[in-house]
Amino acid sequence: MSGRYLVTGGAGFIGGHLARRLADRGDRVVVIDDLSSGLEENVPSPARFERADLADPATYERLNDETFDVVFHFGAQPSAEVSTEDPLRDFDSNARGTFLLLRWCESRGIRRVLHASSMAVYGESDGPIAETAPLLPRSFYGTSKLAGEAYARIFGLRGLDVTIFRMFNVYGSGQNLANLRQGMASIYLAYLLDDQPIHVKGSLDRFRDFVHVTDVVDAWLATVEAPVTFGKAYNVGTGRRTTVRELVDALGVAYGFPRGECPVRVEGATGGDIQGNVADMSAMQRDLGWQSKVTLEDGLAEMVAWAKARTGNGAR
Repeated sequence: MSGRYLVTGGAGFIGGHLARRLADRGDRVVVIDDLSSGLEENVPSPARFERADLADPATYERLNDETFDVVFHFGAQPSAEVSTEDPLRDFDSNARGTFLLLRWCESRGIRRVLHASSMAVYGESDGPIAETAPLLPRSFYGTSKLAGEAYARIFGLRGLDVTIFRMFNVYGSGQNLANLRQGMASIYLAYLLDDQPIHVKGSLDRFRDFVHVTDVVDAWLATVEAPVTFGKAYNVGTGRRTTVRELVDALGVAYGFPRGECPVRVEGATGGDIQGNVADMSAMQRDLGWQSKVTLEDGLAEMVAWAKARTGNGAR
């Protein structure tokens, strides 16, 4: 029997992948997205699409003719860099929008909500960081995502079955290559597609945990019917540390450059950026037996092939 699902931010990168997975298996899917960073082409054709702002109370009146088994909440302002320029909009999207969505779910009797948070709630970390670590965000973005988590926990205490996912650096096909302010791997790839050196803002020694979008969707779907996850927050990453230098090198190889010869320009910095963090994946492995499968090399090769086919840039 097919399910009925609401995917907020379903025109975005990760939300679009998840919405498509649901639609492909025959589920009823409704997507809400304001298209501020998403693309309507990411919405699967069988899905009902509502272009709307989650921070606007009137949005929810447009959904009162629907009943959902599960809400997948990706809808957010996704860029730490953008949040430094317009922190109020960041708050409206990530905190106010989350509150209004949760309140609507409660009023409609929709108990199961899966909520997208971010590694940005942690701040700095030298080694793998567990979900029990102090939450000390360094940006407006991280702070607004932490506020969204707090609202999710409050509504969990009021009866919703909420699971929070702290996503690390998600990459893969479908990222918005025109957006040079969100998604490290996609930003760097966009420079190569434009025949420019990769512009790195900050040190090449910064490090991240890069997880492929198909692994992320698998993790979300594995959690839907797992009561052990109710009321908990989970990291979604690989547990592997990759420096920016290593990412640039691996992306260059995937693109067709000899190892170590990918053109790069290091200049400037991004406000609120951190040196690095890496996920401790023990909780997901313990509760669900889940771990990532896609290697960075394979994931980047897939992403580059998709981007070249999309842009017609296959010279190298």
